[in-house]
Amino acid sequence: MKIVFATNNNNKLREIRQILAPGFTVLSLADIHCLEELPETSPTIEENATQKARFVYENFFKKNLITEKIIGCFADDTGLEIEALDGRPGVFSARYAGVKCIPEENIEKVLGEMKGIINRNAKFRCVLSLIIDGAERQFEGVMEGKILNQKQGTEGFGYDPIFAPKENFSNRNGGEDLISFAQMLPHEKNRISHRGIAVNKLAAYLLSL
Repeated sequence: MKIVFATNNNNKLREIRQILAPGFTVLSLADIHCLEELPETSPTIEENATQKARFVYENFFKKNLITEKIIGCFADDTGLEIEALDGRPGVFSARYAGVKCIPEENIEKVLGEMKGIINRNAKFRCVLSLIIDGAERQFEGVMEGKILNQKQGTEGFGYDPIFAPKENFSNRNGGEDLISFAQMLPHEKNRISHRGIAVNKLAAYLLSL
């Protein structure tokens, strides 16, 4: 089953392919020759996911620019919502430190704002918007956890080095140290992550068609 994932983020693309395999062929925007920067100007995660998926559907599927048999397209939008920061960075997670910022700058801004704060509760929220023949469905994945005091680990991407998921609050040696997403192997993270939850819902729906 072939499907287009509407993203320019190679980290997300790799992660989605790992979660969906086998049985699915996930095509990138480059695979369908979409070179445009997708619009991402909506005030909510749900609307951003819709905006990106709808752009690809309207400009490629609806205009019959897709020549091979592809079932449809989907887009993701993900936000880190921190309780003590009133839900920030939320929908602005990718550009929290500025429009042209890099992930490291986002992490440093969050750690700076969280300095001295006892309440470290946070959650990652991922929304996938799937469009097939013009009809849209959304799938959500949420993983609660805590913001660490400093970066831990080198795997993953984005805020992974400072987010410890609730599903893995004890370390591999049975201690009490929190483990970040960036300290997990890809298959360990994908098994419990917000994106993994949303993608598994998406896969179950596609397989039911």
